[in-house]
Amino acid sequence: MGAKMLDQLEAEFPEHTPRPSQAPTALDGIRVVDFSHFIAGPFATMILADMGAEVIKIEAPGRGDDLRRYPPVDARLKHGAPFLWTNRNKRSVAIDLKSPEGVEVARDLIRTADVVVENFSTGVMDRFGLGYDACRKINPSIIYCSVSAYGREGSFSDRLGFDPIAQVESGFVSMNGYSDREGVRALSPVMDISTAMMACNAVLGALVARGRTGAGQSVEVSLFDNAVLMTGYASMQQLFTGVDPQRHGNTSPDTCPSGVFQAKDGAFYINCGNDKIFQRLMAQVIDRPDLASSELYATPPDRIRRREEIFAILGDTFSQHPWSHWQSRMREAGVPCGKVRTVGEAIRSPEARERGIVTRIPHDVLGWVPNVNLPIRYSHTPVVDPVAAPAVGQHTDSVLRDLLGYDDERLARLARSGAFGAAVPEKSQVAKV
Repeated sequence: MGAKMLDQLEAEFPEHTPRPSQAPTALDGIRVVDFSHFIAGPFATMILADMGAEVIKIEAPGRGDDLRRYPPVDARLKHGAPFLWTNRNKRSVAIDLKSPEGVEVARDLIRTADVVVENFSTGVMDRFGLGYDACRKINPSIIYCSVSAYGREGSFSDRLGFDPIAQVESGFVSMNGYSDREGVRALSPVMDISTAMMACNAVLGALVARGRTGAGQSVEVSLFDNAVLMTGYASMQQLFTGVDPQRHGNTSPDTCPSGVFQAKDGAFYINCGNDKIFQRLMAQVIDRPDLASSELYATPPDRIRRREEIFAILGDTFSQHPWSHWQSRMREAGVPCGKVRTVGEAIRSPEARERGIVTRIPHDVLGWVPNVNLPIRYSHTPVVDPVAAPAVGQHTDSVLRDLLGYDDERLARLARSGAFGAAVPEKSQVAKV
């Protein structure tokens, strides 16, 4: 991510439009101590931060979250685009959890918190003395969210989990791709993102419950459990029929015609999810009312049996005109359709621009960085203005002083003890804002 690329982006994307200055936030007053790393945990806490929660990200001194090194890495930032994507609106505190003094700082922070989020391997937080039982003793109302691979208990609790592993073991990969080759994983970390959404939902539910009962609780979301859910209704179909889903490429096993077609100047997708859409496609879009009313194509099973001939008719017709011609006709007829885009085309599309999905936000090193906003739109409690992801330990000094009341003497003592990292010279061990 070089300066020339950013200069080009400056002309393409607008500055972020600030929220109304007096508007409240959905999670005002909620504090989250975040021990998570990579994607599933940090994305969950970023959603909470966007909703207005104060999120304090605990990182290892110097190295920080391993996601910081995922490319492309900007040498000036010392972290990459993926880290920016999932860690905005957080403050970073760098403490060494392998030192007793560092753990004591973490306990002090947890004492002030509403929520703890962690996604270490099973047993790690307990070895630090920061498991749920230990945290509940110092803060009985704490909501303690663990994002695990296969659950925190049971015979698989020791297994490590990453998004592609969850994709293959859940059956998700077996459903995707073409029938004449191996199943294909999604390149997007769909299991991490959806697990993050589930974890955020779980925390929000626990906060509502605590508001009624006053009691905190432990919350757990498993990457594998969530991945099975992400196979969609295929799991229920398998239970009813005993038949595993087959790979259908870009077509649908349940509706027809649904798939990719070629206009004169490019590819697009249509989805005929019911009989009425099919009839409108035939009668209003390609001017074939005879096909719309034909008994041969009256029901979804009829059309699926004749998929090849339907696709041939549509393919010949669509190839005669450009996408703009077919898009306007299908939009008018109410036929769901979309241009096949690259990621770069999607984030620069008219739809993305109108929704303000990608904007530019201030950065104290680069001047500004691009930002991809959440899809949430609140009318009364708009999400907070985005603040770029922090440097490792950027807020250690301010958080420990302002939140915990640590003075210079105590900070210096902690630095000497290695709480902020033994390899860092004492004068710079507490990063100042």
